Amino acid sequence: MPYRDLREYLQALEQNGLLHRVPKEVDKDWEVAAAARVLFQKVPSARRPAIMFDKVKGFDIPVVAGVLGASRAVYALAMETEVNNISRRWTEAQNNPVEPILVEIGPCKENILTGDRIDMLKFPVPVWTVGEDPSPYLTSPYVVTKDPETGVHNVGTYRVQVKASDRVGCMMNFHQHGRRHVDMHNRLGRPTPVAIVLGTDPTIGLCSVARIMYGLSEYSVAGGLRGKPVELVKCETSDLLVPATAEIVIEGEIESNTLVHEGPFGEYTGYMGPDGDAYEIKIKAITYRNNPIYQAFISQMPPSESSLIRSVGREAGLFKGLKEDLRLPVQEVRLKESGGAASYLVISVKQDGSAGLIKQVAWGAWAIDPTLGKFTVIVDDDIDIWDDFAVDWAMSFRVQPAKDCMLVPDTASVRLDPSTAPADEPQLTHKRATASKILIDATKKHNYPPLALPPLEHREQVLANAELYGFKGLIME
Repeated sequence: MPYRDLREYLQALEQNGLLHRVPKEVDKDWEVAAAARVLFQKVPSARRPAIMFDKVKGFDIPVVAGVLGASRAVYALAMETEVNNISRRWTEAQNNPVEPILVEIGPCKENILTGDRIDMLKFPVPVWTVGEDPSPYLTSPYVVTKDPETGVHNVGTYRVQVKASDRVGCMMNFHQHGRRHVDMHNRLGRPTPVAIVLGTDPTIGLCSVARIMYGLSEYSVAGGLRGKPVELVKCETSDLLVPATAEIVIEGEIESNTLVHEGPFGEYTGYMGPDGDAYEIKIKAITYRNNPIYQAFISQMPPSESSLIRSVGREAGLFKGLKEDLRLPVQEVRLKESGGAASYLVISVKQDGSAGLIKQVAWGAWAIDPTLGKFTVIVDDDIDIWDDFAVDWAMSFRVQPAKDCMLVPDTASVRLDPSTAPADEPQLTHKRATASKILIDATKKHNYPPLALPPLEHREQVLANAELYGFKGLIME
């Protein structure tokens, strides 16, 4: 059965040993970020748990983070599957979306704040980059907008700055679907209704961060992942629909053709994303559950929750597009976390003799998402793309840079890449919209000499008798 809400999912995390509760009281303005960073830097990624701060100084609302992407094991539990089945589950969900259903009422309406009672400051929103961020930021906002022509809802995750009790800033970058909706409303000369959803059944968050093709609602794909429709309720102040079991819903609107200063903010690249003019949401209502739970993503410098969530979802989308839609002999796809799940793309292929295969694969990946793969490395299927050493070995001895590298100028840039422009260049300037890519063909182009290794059967025999060699305990399982 799918998780009904964030609360059921947190119980599953705890039952599976994937939720760490912090016993001490913490300060949201420095301690939440510091503890989360220590977790990600010091705990091996394979066994890194989500984290829950039950006692936040000055608040009676707990903060949870890492609940979608502390590790691939956590991500798999969010999808109710195994790690090796994540890509297939994504493909099935996008091929078989389940439309949401409208219900009359839901727990997210247990408390309703309007007028003078609106107060964003009642929630324990952490400061993530102390001394640099101008104010607290929502890092896991599921921002709901709607195409004014088709009525299809979009759910996307963008950075949201808490500016006042009734105002938040929202930076939607180039190529993002929410921005397309704002542009459409701007051309009509009317404000854009917006709802910011915090804390839901995990499939909503996974879809909010993933790259889902325009016109296919994240609610429908989430239904495909759940195997059951997402229950939605109508907002109090607009006709937008939001998950009925959400912890917190912030309703508002963006004034037409208006930009207001926002930022800077510590971004997934590991650098401060510049400030500049962005959208501002005037809050018209806040609804929330009794005893709400505040959810955040651990972002900023990779490795991070946001980079892991993006990498897994985007890998699945690229694999489906290349393998199923374009029918290319792609074996595996990896967006490395060190590249923020955007800049560094590694693809393995099974050579089939097709002329220009490597370029077909690269152009295919770039067509599926033009902003990804500033560095795109393609290797043979004998290379384990999850082994950094193996990829480096292929690049070292299967590449002649003058022949096997292709530079491509004037392509869509990796969003927020600080190498595109100086730090004082505004975030939404068109100078940041285009950049370049490089394809590195790290496949074998001719016959190679035999590998300089002991025969596989000899190595397997030693491994099978590791204890006799005193290797037991030295070799990682």
